[in-house]
Amino acid sequence: MADKSPPALRASAPTAALLASAFVVATCGLIYELLASTLASYLLGDSVTQFSTVIGAYLFAMGIGSWVSRYVRGNELRLFVRIELLIAVIGGCSAAALFMLFPMIAHFRVALYAIVLAIGFFVGLEIPLLMRILKGYDFREVVSSVLTFDYVGALAASLLFPLILMPYLGMIRTGFLFGILNAAIALALLLVLPRGTRMLFEKAASVLVLAFLIAGFVASERLQRWAEVASYQEPVVYAESSRFQRIVLTRRGDDLRLYLNGNLQFSSRDEYRYHEALVHPALGRVARPANVLILGGGDGLAAREVLRHPEVRRITLVDLDPSMTRLFQRTPMLAALNQGSLTNPRLTVINADGFRWAREAQGRYDAIIVDFPDPVDFSVGKLYTESFYRELGRLLAPEGMAVIQSTSPLVAPKSFWTISTTLEAAGLRTRAYHAYVPSFGEWGFTLAAHRPIPEAAAIPNGRFLTPQIASRLFDFPPDMARRPTPVNRLDNQALVREFADEWARYEG
Repeated sequence: MADKSPPALRASAPTAALLASAFVVATCGLIYELLASTLASYLLGDSVTQFSTVIGAYLFAMGIGSWVSRYVRGNELRLFVRIELLIAVIGGCSAAALFMLFPMIAHFRVALYAIVLAIGFFVGLEIPLLMRILKGYDFREVVSSVLTFDYVGALAASLLFPLILMPYLGMIRTGFLFGILNAAIALALLLVLPRGTRMLFEKAASVLVLAFLIAGFVASERLQRWAEVASYQEPVVYAESSRFQRIVLTRRGDDLRLYLNGNLQFSSRDEYRYHEALVHPALGRVARPANVLILGGGDGLAAREVLRHPEVRRITLVDLDPSMTRLFQRTPMLAALNQGSLTNPRLTVINADGFRWAREAQGRYDAIIVDFPDPVDFSVGKLYTESFYRELGRLLAPEGMAVIQSTSPLVAPKSFWTISTTLEAAGLRTRAYHAYVPSFGEWGFTLAAHRPIPEAAAIPNGRFLTPQIASRLFDFPPDMARRPTPVNRLDNQALVREFADEWARYEG
């Protein structure tokens, strides 16, 4: 009796092209998902929320696409190729489109999730179509092969994105690159599969889409700059996507501004107010601040102020991003702003994650300057937790003094005082103060020490800070006065939620 079971998958060019398409579909789909999540966290903050909602929306849309595939009747290859080209265009242009739409539309999330849902829907529709195209072969082997290539593609995307694509290509160029891959696999199917030779419209469309996406890839940096020109009020003079963040410098007249992931870090017109207030009240309360640690502060501006104290013999600066420290070491106008602090022989730069570095570090420091960004997401929020402050206390000498930049006590009073509460839960004494910085408004800082914090301090005369002004920084009016707040721990990250809520109410 003849064996009527379906044939096994044969090693042929058409079969290889179809299985390769499963790999490309999975890889590209996950890359687009990661791009949308990362871009949303850059622009909207709160990375956990953005990644969770984008991934959830994408998987939901995939499910809808898979369900809709049951209503497709015939011409599976034609539809598969057309969907592949749609994904190439939507996904390939997604990062560029979202960057340019962000400053132009009020309801940015609508555009974000519309793109995510569209890509998820079409990717969900593709996998069942691919299995039906291979329906002439053994079903068990088809399912196992397609899903194997699908999962391997997902692994490739998850490794490529953080290790290679983001550091070396950036988001916009990565989007176009994977759009090109989608369009290329569509064209390859048309050239290899016997049925594809008759699809002249799809072939022409594939060539046009490929040409469009290659042009987008070539013009990626220009598109990024157009988006940033629309986002910032000042002309962009430098922009770079590092492995960790988007670094943008703008300049109008004598006002040079640094933005990280769209958030203002300083204006050269008034940064001295912030950095004098950050550094001198702490160092001025240490008898001999010979050994100083700076956490964050990759622009070298806090180090500039530390170097004004002649007792300082050694400074260790720990900043996550080598692109930042290189930029402020090697660019003449930036090195002039920090007065060459990052190349001073007394200073050692270490590029490392501050949380991990503090847990592994040994020794004691007479003064510790903590100049981290605001706790806009959980990755930064961990640097404001009780666990981190216990490590800070371990590194702080018995007679030493630490200071932490602590956001605005006027805009975000609960967030501001949460830092004091958390430092005290870690066993440190605290004393909070504030200063007015025109670019930011009222800004807050917190001193921390093992001992009672003295009233007197040796404050050098600066452009803003004097001994008389320094003594008044510790007075808080009722609208910024201390209030009950929770301890910020790794397992609750209460500060990140408080910060997001308070600034959202202020910004309207």
